[in-house]
Amino acid sequence: MSATHDHVHEHPRHREYSGEGLVIAARNALETAGEQWTEMRGDVFDALAGHAKPASAYDIAEVVSKARDKRVAANSVYRILDLFVRTNLARRVESANAYIANPHPGCRHDCIFLICDGCGKAVHIDDDRLTGALIEAARGAGFADVRPVVELRGMCGDCSSGAE
Repeated sequence: MSATHDHVHEHPRHREYSGEGLVIAARNALETAGEQWTEMRGDVFDALAGHAKPASAYDIAEVVSKARDKRVAANSVYRILDLFVRTNLARRVESANAYIANPHPGCRHDCIFLICDGCGKAVHIDDDRLTGALIEAARGAGFADVRPVVELRGMCGDCSSGAE
């Protein structure tokens, strides 16, 4: 098992997507999971993917409401985001109670989030060795079906270089 996971040089199913390619990959992943890609789900995904940093359901509801020219309730957005997390189209950043679009919807690795306390940007990295060790430790403690959620907070390069 490699220490890190590089999506760019893998099978096309695992590469990072952006723009229309990300929407197509997300739609395909959702339909493969047996779910429908509705107009509302598409609007929520577009709003989520359009955020440069983790977005709350309220942030997304506001964007979708403006795009649809009618109020969209945050509760509806939460349900869709929960579906997106279950089907690997989005990741939940627990400490921020926010979500980010998964840039590689077909990939099932456990992400480690690096969250900037300065600007709020979240970057994810994959380290199968680290998350595998966490899973093994949990199994050793009697837990099953473990999915690590690892978040590290600090300052990104841009923010830390400005602080000097």
